[in-house]
Amino acid sequence: MAVTPVGNPYVETSDLVANYPGASEALAERIDIVGVNPFANAAARDAAIPSPVQGQMCSLNDDNKGYRYDGSAWILFSGAGPANFTNTATGTFSSGGIDYKYITWTGSGDLIVDRAGFADILVIGGGAGGANGRGGAGGAGGHLFITNAYLPAGTLTVTVGAGGAAGVSSLTAGNNGIASSVNSYFSPGGGAGMTQGGGGSLDARPGINGASGGGAGGSQGGSLSLNQGGSGISSLGFAGGNSADTAGGGGGGSSAVGANASTNNGGGGGAGTANSITNTSVTRAGGGGGFGGSTSGAGGSGGGGNTGVSGSINTGSGGGGANTAGGAGGSGVVIVRVVV
Repeated sequence: MAVTPVGNPYVETSDLVANYPGASEALAERIDIVGVNPFANAAARDAAIPSPVQGQMCSLNDDNKGYRYDGSAWILFSGAGPANFTNTATGTFSSGGIDYKYITWTGSGDLIVDRAGFADILVIGGGAGGANGRGGAGGAGGHLFITNAYLPAGTLTVTVGAGGAAGVSSLTAGNNGIASSVNSYFSPGGGAGMTQGGGGSLDARPGINGASGGGAGGSQGGSLSLNQGGSGISSLGFAGGNSADTAGGGGGGSSAVGANASTNNGGGGGAGTANSITNTSVTRAGGGGGFGGSTSGAGGSGGGGNTGVSGSINTGSGGGGANTAGGAGGSGVVIVRVVV
């Protein structure tokens, strides 16, 4: 009769196992080494396996993840390790004992991945333009941040979306921002700010939908003061602000809605989002500020433009609305970070 080793027990379910106990015991011992043993947490695992061997695996119930012992430490097991790119890195840094390199794309191009695996990515779409004529402001491009995104080996297309053009001629809306992407990871552009209405109840001037919505255009009075800002996309951005008499709504930001206008006072742009993918916290994707007959709204944090001012380049921020020429949206950005 074979003796079941400590760890993963095996059951003698056939005569073959009973007749060859040595072979079945060796198989059970091998399963002990490479099998995925569930433990409550890392402390329980370390108590049960004080001397792990290279290649040994386990799972932890507290985080529902699998780990592999690489000969010196337990590392997250996913079937693949970190991706690697051969482009010249924009920068490197160490954090928490882990070394990273990253590449920042401020214009479209290719990412050359020679080893498939996981990476952290930041993809920000282009911000939208603000409107002319009591203009609503442009919304921010989408702020997409993913940790452990899988990248296949090969030449991957990187697209950095342009900011949307502003409304510059009389009573013209802005234009939506253009989407950014890396491989299959996609972040849309912001929604444009809208120009004023003509005063009739049917002459609606809502903000345009986008990753973050554009601000509604200011009115000349009456029911148009209720114009609503454009809608945003959940997890990527927020809605634009509503308009009021002679004032446009603020553009939505990636972490806050654009402010509603009040009579003669433009709405401020929604705040952007801080991210430290390069080991330095940078706030991006703020909404633009709407025009006001008395006071115009300020651009949102992260590069949103004030009245008539463009969003900051490579932040995906919205341009400000204006009574003359609005501000253009800021272009997007793509950043890829891998462990080295």
